[in-house]
Amino acid sequence: MKSDIRLYKNLSAAVILMGLSSCTVTKYQKPEAELPDSFRNTTEIEVAQDSTVTSIAKIPYREFFTDPTLLALIESGVKNNNDLKVAIKQIEIAGLSYKQSKWGNIPTVNLNIGTASINRPSDNSVNGLTIGQFLGQRYIEDYNSNVAISWEADIWGKIKGRKEVALASYLQTQEASKAVQTQLVAQIAQSYYNLLMLDTQLDITNQNLELVNKTLKMITKQQELGITTSLSVEQQENARDQILASVPIINESITIQENSLSVLTGKMPGEIVRSLKLTDMKTPEYKSVGIPSELLSHRPDVRSSELTVRRAFSNVNVAKANMYPALNITAQGGLNAFEFKNWFDIPGSLFGTALGSLTQPLLNGKQLKTQYEQSKIVQEQSELNFKQTVLVAVNEVSNVLANIESADKQEVITSGLVLRSDKAVNTSTKLFQQDMATYLDVIIAQNNKLQAELSLANIKAKKLNSVVNLYRALGGGWN
Repeated sequence: MKSDIRLYKNLSAAVILMGLSSCTVTKYQKPEAELPDSFRNTTEIEVAQDSTVTSIAKIPYREFFTDPTLLALIESGVKNNNDLKVAIKQIEIAGLSYKQSKWGNIPTVNLNIGTASINRPSDNSVNGLTIGQFLGQRYIEDYNSNVAISWEADIWGKIKGRKEVALASYLQTQEASKAVQTQLVAQIAQSYYNLLMLDTQLDITNQNLELVNKTLKMITKQQELGITTSLSVEQQENARDQILASVPIINESITIQENSLSVLTGKMPGEIVRSLKLTDMKTPEYKSVGIPSELLSHRPDVRSSELTVRRAFSNVNVAKANMYPALNITAQGGLNAFEFKNWFDIPGSLFGTALGSLTQPLLNGKQLKTQYEQSKIVQEQSELNFKQTVLVAVNEVSNVLANIESADKQEVITSGLVLRSDKAVNTSTKLFQQDMATYLDVIIAQNNKLQAELSLANIKAKKLNSVVNLYRALGGGWN
């Protein structure tokens, strides 16, 4: 008999040990991302891609951008942009949730200041007959004041897991705010460069308009002298009107761009004062891009995606812990009386209770098991999304490097084209004055000059915007 009891004890101990071993919570490990040693750079631009150089992502925007007007706009945006303010408020909300989660291990205490109740059962019921016989009245009074305490022991790390979920969510809101600021800085810089590009287009258009008007006066004079026909005058007038028609379009674009930039900086639509021209704008330094693995620590969206994995991992632990026994301890104490006059009769009305329970879910329609399996799938999804985010980040940097190299080549070619176009206008004008070229030659040369100069302005703006995109793609701008 004793041997049987000993056997049962050993089996029970073995079962308990096996259960405890199966309840261990695994520690979080960051997901691995397959990253190349360097960004794809099949271009001719020279960029430093190693861990010994300081990536431009580490440079604060106050040092990356040097134009005082642009910096003032960025500072205004960081201070006043409503989207950024919303993101910061979200941090505050998540911060409060995380602080609240720290109280998970603390017992809950509720104070019932006073409860009074009267129960009048039916005279034909058992309770009614009993009350009438023993109390001599048809109703029961009950007066109660108590303090109730409840506490759950965090045996399997369930509460800790919830705290980790709240922490990951809180950190995610911080990364989301950084992402908004990084995007905001890039948008303000690019809007400013586009505004300077439109200014340059307007200047070029007005300069060419003056040139066309001078030529028109010359052709008109020749018509009066009978050297040329009215057709040449009409053709030149058409060329002038085509240029004139583009002026209000450019002015409209300038106004819209100014309004957009005002909104980004948190101000009502209005004029944006600028002192530099596009040709005077210095291109920010972009030669140090670092290595792809630095994206894991610099890009807010990559860091946020990794935190999603961390949160999903913690949710798996919580779902797993929900299937294990839960130890709850409750206690209650206070004053209780059947008559009001005895409610505060101490110590006669004092009462106290304490209860400890160990509950193990058995049959719940497989809900807990299903939730656990679903949480594991969600974790796998988050890991795949993280890898995709990293892949997109590396792709963005590689694409921007190609954009910068292309803009460099286009700028060299178009700069030469502008010089030749300007020379062709002077040559065609002189030849026309000597009756060695037609008015069509002059119009074509002037139009080519206009288009070449406009193209050069677009290319310079594209180069500046690409450098800003590179800065953003590497994760800079939020320090």
